[in-house]
Amino acid sequence: MDSHPALNAAISDVYDALRQRITTRPQKRITFAEYMDIALYHPEHGYYSSNAVKIGFRGGDFFTSSNLGADFGELLAVQFFQMWEILGQPMPFSLVEMGAGQGILASHILNYLQLHYPDFFTALNYIIVEKSPRLKQEQQQRLQKFRVSWCNLEEIPPNSITGCFFSNELVDALPVHQFTLEAGELREIYVTTAPNLTLQPPSLQGESREVAGKVSTFPGEMSEFIEVLGEPSTPQLAAYFQMVGIDLAPSVYEDGYRSEINLAALDWLSIVADRLQRGYVLTIDYGYPASRYYNPRRSQGTLQCYYHHRHHDNPYINIGQQDITAHVDFTALERWGERCGLDQVGFTQQGLFLMMLGLGSRLASISYQQQPISQLLRRREALHQLIDPTGLGGFGVLVQSKGLRETEASQPLTGLTVPE
Repeated sequence: MDSHPALNAAISDVYDALRQRITTRPQKRITFAEYMDIALYHPEHGYYSSNAVKIGFRGGDFFTSSNLGADFGELLAVQFFQMWEILGQPMPFSLVEMGAGQGILASHILNYLQLHYPDFFTALNYIIVEKSPRLKQEQQQRLQKFRVSWCNLEEIPPNSITGCFFSNELVDALPVHQFTLEAGELREIYVTTAPNLTLQPPSLQGESREVAGKVSTFPGEMSEFIEVLGEPSTPQLAAYFQMVGIDLAPSVYEDGYRSEINLAALDWLSIVADRLQRGYVLTIDYGYPASRYYNPRRSQGTLQCYYHHRHHDNPYINIGQQDITAHVDFTALERWGERCGLDQVGFTQQGLFLMMLGLGSRLASISYQQQPISQLLRRREALHQLIDPTGLGGFGVLVQSKGLRETEASQPLTGLTVPE
């Protein structure tokens, strides 16, 4: 007997949306980017739009830097304050957070600025861009004591923002195209329904079966969606590799090589650059430069799914109930940013970025704090996680700018300043 009728109904609705999209296409297939967009962002039943998304340590699917305490947000606040000073202390200074999760990071930033930088706090115009209705509601409840506004990215007028657009683990969740190499040619991976296969919405009991060539034992296992290959859906896919300087030569890449292309990230950055008049774009996420991302030895790409703090590589199960992500190609953001009028300020790792902003001093001060030893150990562990090069500390931090005067551009940002 199924004890989760509401959850199964939501899963059924996501399945119906996918079936409808597929059956209305002439070739009865959709790109993986379309599949991922519906699974994550369906207006009512996608992962980020429903009650399925869970962030944090207890019962969550994943956690972010802000779940480890206030330090991450406070150190970002220090960097934002310096940006405000470099720009001549404009009134207002707009801080646009894109994809604000539960609003925890925003609360840490705003609390710290209000306490330590009251003049900057007064000048601040804090804007959140959030697609998820449920997360937006949680943000509004958490941030009700602050002056915060919400809007869609497209609603921001062109050349209207003086300040900083920033995101933490946003780009990795944008829908990606998947491709493979077949006889030395670029082939796109499409999603369709299996012929002569009709399944009811998956039960929560789960069972082990092969789905699209992948075997897993997660709940919600059954799926009717399979992969097929075809010609690239857009010439932008081939042009992407020219932009990032990758040659998919058969002498280097074997047949069956598989990976992802994030065209949505380029569209997103185009809009951000268009809305920014003067200031910065700060992007924090996990990823690599193109040369590492498309290393021939990384032959199965970077796509990962997160479900109850377990990760796997099968996006065709737990549909609408799990996160689907892919690493970020920072070379693409850099090169595309240049085409959009953004100047590169610097690229570093999160661990180094936070250390330059004062995390090392916070670690050193723990020994002198009058708190129970258990609390001090937990805080030290949280700070170490933020800079662990094999985890959060290895995340990429990309800073780009637009419209800075020569004297402003010559002033190095503290988080990017490596001591000699």
